[in-house]
Amino acid sequence: MTGKKIPSAVKSDEVQRKTSSGYPPPLNEAVKGRARAALGNLFGLDQFGVNLVTLSPGSWSSHRHWHEGEDEFVYILDGELVLGDDSGDHLMTAGMCAGFKAGNGNGHHLKNMGNAPATYLEVGTRLRDDKARYSDVNMLAIKQAGEMRFVKKDGSAF
Repeated sequence: MTGKKIPSAVKSDEVQRKTSSGYPPPLNEAVKGRARAALGNLFGLDQFGVNLVTLSPGSWSSHRHWHEGEDEFVYILDGELVLGDDSGDHLMTAGMCAGFKAGNGNGHHLKNMGNAPATYLEVGTRLRDDKARYSDVNMLAIKQAGEMRFVKKDGSAF
């Protein structure tokens, strides 16, 4: 991050939120109520990512997925979310956390099934190359040289 001043501290509510997912239609519909602030980017972090995520009622964090090479961790800050994984649905409330080791094959995501927004912190490895496999939909995420693209499980385009 040469030439760009890196702040010492910021207020998270002043950080721009990204609402797009990169998922192809119609798979992008499930995450339309997701807003993500890439907090780690502000400080030039490149070994792990830190995101502040808010899910509107009815929204999902992602489709159920797991990463071949990247670990993931979530910490619920406020509201209620349902963690859906290979063993079923689990209610998560403020102060609860969950982690997913790379390569474990446990497809997971968070869903806001309530009537109010919920916010969580998401932390994960930042590999330049990785694959995310989706448990319930015909999609594969391929990250090469830091750029993510989504294809069908057989590698063909959407």
